[in-house]
Amino acid sequence: MLKLLGYFQKTSQNIKQSSPFKHRSSTLSSDNATLENNYDFNKKWQEAKPFEQIPGDTKLSLLRKLLLGGKYYKLKPLEMLSAYRKEWGDVAILRGFFGKKDFIVTHNPQDFEEVLRNDGTWPVRPGMEGLHYYRSVWRKNFYQGVEGLLAAKGEKWGTFRKTVNPVLMQPKNVKLYMHKMSEVNREFIERIRAIRDPSSLEVPATFEEEINRWTLESVAVVALDKQLGLINENRNNSEAKKLFVALNEFISLLYEIEFKPSLWKYIHTPTFKRLMGALDTLQEITTNYVREAIERIEKQNNTVPKRGEKSVLEKLLQIDKKIAEVMAIDMLLAGVDTTTTTFTGLLLCLAKNPDKQNKLRQEVKQILPEKDSEFQENALQNIPYLRACIKESQRMYPLGAGNARINQRDVVLSGYRVPSGTQVAMIAETLYRSEQHFTRANDYLPERWLRPEQTNEDVSALKPSNPFVFLPFGFGSRSCVGRRIVAMELELGIARLIRNFQVEFHYSTENAFRNIQIYVPNIPLRFKFIDCEK
Repeated sequence: MLKLLGYFQKTSQNIKQSSPFKHRSSTLSSDNATLENNYDFNKKWQEAKPFEQIPGDTKLSLLRKLLLGGKYYKLKPLEMLSAYRKEWGDVAILRGFFGKKDFIVTHNPQDFEEVLRNDGTWPVRPGMEGLHYYRSVWRKNFYQGVEGLLAAKGEKWGTFRKTVNPVLMQPKNVKLYMHKMSEVNREFIERIRAIRDPSSLEVPATFEEEINRWTLESVAVVALDKQLGLINENRNNSEAKKLFVALNEFISLLYEIEFKPSLWKYIHTPTFKRLMGALDTLQEITTNYVREAIERIEKQNNTVPKRGEKSVLEKLLQIDKKIAEVMAIDMLLAGVDTTTTTFTGLLLCLAKNPDKQNKLRQEVKQILPEKDSEFQENALQNIPYLRACIKESQRMYPLGAGNARINQRDVVLSGYRVPSGTQVAMIAETLYRSEQHFTRANDYLPERWLRPEQTNEDVSALKPSNPFVFLPFGFGSRSCVGRRIVAMELELGIARLIRNFQVEFHYSTENAFRNIQIYVPNIPLRFKFIDCEK
């Protein structure tokens, strides 16, 4: 059973056996296009096969396969889902155990589009139940109904997202934080030179910790409007160490209670109590950071009124102090391990493909003529190959297996009726290495993401079969709110690193990542960093 629940086995709402026209009919208006769309859907729904005919194991047969000696027992989550797909097809029903509901698993990109385009006003993404409980029940007096983007549901989520969108999604943030993040990257380069072996030029196997410190420092520049000094000067900071431990515990313990059999909703299990403790630690430390930042900002403004663009934290404080606190906490919770995984995957791809790395270096030299050059304000406006390198690495080493929704409207998936309220897992990762969807799928080819005017090569054959196959930052209103900031962090970080070093990795990349809700590094990261001559 534990092998099964590595992806998407999250508590869902009960399947509503509603009228097939429940949500669609409510959109009827005098608009001819709307009427036509509803007519087409109603016709498609009538012609589709009933929900009950969706293939899949019974609970008993699935349980036999999952238990000791069963065909799925030793399989990793994605291997199990691939085996299930081979047995039942691109769409199947996967039965839930221990109070978890059944859900539909689809590997069909046309289904992805159907689900995501019918998200409704407030898309429901299952999961984060432990965090939701913590903020709405366990520490409700602190959060006061402001539960943030990670934990809130429905209208509460929509209101919060609408409030922070104009602040976090502004392109102006690139200009505002570029030089601060550049300073963080300079410290990271210094740290690499300090810790690598003088003879082999390899960094220690614990290099993942250094990447974590870099990502947390970069996020703090935005979330807290401050450099914490975690890379060099404040390495022994006790609060920072507690924060790293609590972040790791939060992800792993949430995985335990949400993806594995647990009675936490009925009794406070030891794992549940540890999760609440980790969240208490995160809340305490980040709240202290935020309050220090608030005092610093207020003191500065009282002394010399600030001119020019305000920071993200300042703008959120002007809206609501509690929103500013919770958003800062969310940024720290969501912005460390995720960026570490993406950055690690990118380094592995570049290290194993030196020709692509050299091509990238030539582009980077256009914006950083010297190793210690500073980024100009427009530096990130013309780096198509760098962005393509990042995007292709996300295909090779994705952050997760795909996406999930509790669909808010009746939909037809792969010819079957799926009523509103059904949990749907869209497994995209199985398609990333498929020749059906990506030509030369096992090759690292950043060129596939370039536009014709950006390359002299004909890359049209390398494009994905469907735009919904690959959505690394999500889709629609639930797409990553911090994607501009994350992109800037990655672009500045990898540009500085590749300008200074030739990166190599002389070890196997098999099972490079393991899944604990998201993928995290699973092998020693003994990268070799050779100084570039010029």
